[in-house]
Amino acid sequence: MGQANTLLHIRGVLPSLRPAEQRVANEILENPQQAVHMTISELGRRAQVSDATVVKFCKRLGYKGFQEFKILLAQDVVTKPQPVYGEIEPADSLGTVKDKIFQSNIQALQDTALTLSESALEEAVHAILSAREIHFYGIGASGLVAQDAEQKFARIGLPARSFVDAHMQITRAVLLNPGDVAVGISYSGDTYEISHAIELAKEAGAVTICITNFSKSRLAQLCDIVLLTASREHVFRSGAISSRIAQLSAIDALFISTVLQDFDRFQACITKTRKAIEARREA
Repeated sequence: MGQANTLLHIRGVLPSLRPAEQRVANEILENPQQAVHMTISELGRRAQVSDATVVKFCKRLGYKGFQEFKILLAQDVVTKPQPVYGEIEPADSLGTVKDKIFQSNIQALQDTALTLSESALEEAVHAILSAREIHFYGIGASGLVAQDAEQKFARIGLPARSFVDAHMQITRAVLLNPGDVAVGISYSGDTYEISHAIELAKEAGAVTICITNFSKSRLAQLCDIVLLTASREHVFRSGAISSRIAQLSAIDALFISTVLQDFDRFQACITKTRKAIEARREA
């Protein structure tokens, strides 16, 4: 099995692993350079699990065994070294906060560029171009991303709407028809309201797409097309800092890829709407 990045793959499935397997994952994520040189017994001892658990961990990620996993991990450690940056601490200076925020966002963009599947992106573009109605669902910070998506796709003349209220999401989802598109946006992939709306949209026959950080989440399992982001949220998770940046960039990639499929038509729409805005500005 080939992964764009083994460490990113581990982070993406971490919440779905069993507790013992999570200990193996955390040991590797915290010490990737050392893990490359460990035997299966050494890794098991460091993670306080059995050799069999290490093997199960590797197979659960889709690898044939520990040796294949180590080979691919070694390639990532050598060719894609992990940058040094830390969590924001209450005692950090303004300068340190600034550096950590920007480094976190930069890393989220770089990791998402590796994780976001081009084939999934292509499938999503084709579904959007064929849809008679396009919905974007989000709650909280992901709702802001949904609204940004509506602004972009509606501006090129596509029938896009965003819904950030749970009742509006489900009442509109059940009215979708086969061939329509519903896009659920959730960092965790476990936001009940988004999964419920997507489930109803799927039952109505719509093509379902999600933008999420975790490939084994409920939302990802429900959707026809999964657009994976790769951001790490820590102490200030409620602020949805780097995850929002990664989601917005995934929307941007989806939008531009759609525009390029019929550039003249969509560029004409952008020009027309820009002129309408410019007419409102004071001379």
